[in-house]
Amino acid sequence: MPFKRTANSIVTAIAATASLAAWGQNSAPLPSRADVKAETRTAGRSGQLTPTGEGSPVAAPQPRSTKTRAQRKAETLQSRIAGELPRAGLEPEWKAARQEARVPSTTTRAERKSATLAAARANQLKPAGEAAQPNR
Repeated sequence: MPFKRTANSIVTAIAATASLAAWGQNSAPLPSRADVKAETRTAGRSGQLTPTGEGSPVAAPQPRSTKTRAQRKAETLQSRIAGELPRAGLEPEWKAARQEARVPSTTTRAERKSATLAAARANQLKPAGEAAQPNR
C-alpha cells in the first residue's frame, strides 16, 4: 500500500513538471528589454498607449467647435422659444406608460378571477417571475 501511494505521487509530480515545461516552451525568441522599451516609447509618442486606469484605447479627440459660446447660447435660446428642444429625462417614456396604465380593463374582476381559477385547475399558470407582462 505505501509503495502504491509513493508511486502515484511520483507519477503525479513528473506529469505536473512535464506539463509545466510544455506550457513554457515557445519557438519564437523573446525580444530584449531594450526592444520592448523602444516599442513602448514609439507607441507613447504616437498616442497608441492606453491611459493609466482606463481599459480601452483613447478615442480620437472631437474636433473643436467653429461657433462661439454666445452663438451656441443664442441658437439654444431660439430653439427653446420655438419649442424644438426635447424635454430632459425620460418623460416621453413615462407619459406613454402612464397613458397605457390608464386604459380601463375590458373584463370585470369576477371574469378575471374565474379565468385564473380555470387556468389553475388546468395547470396552465406559470411560476412567479416567469410569466410575460399582462396585456390590458
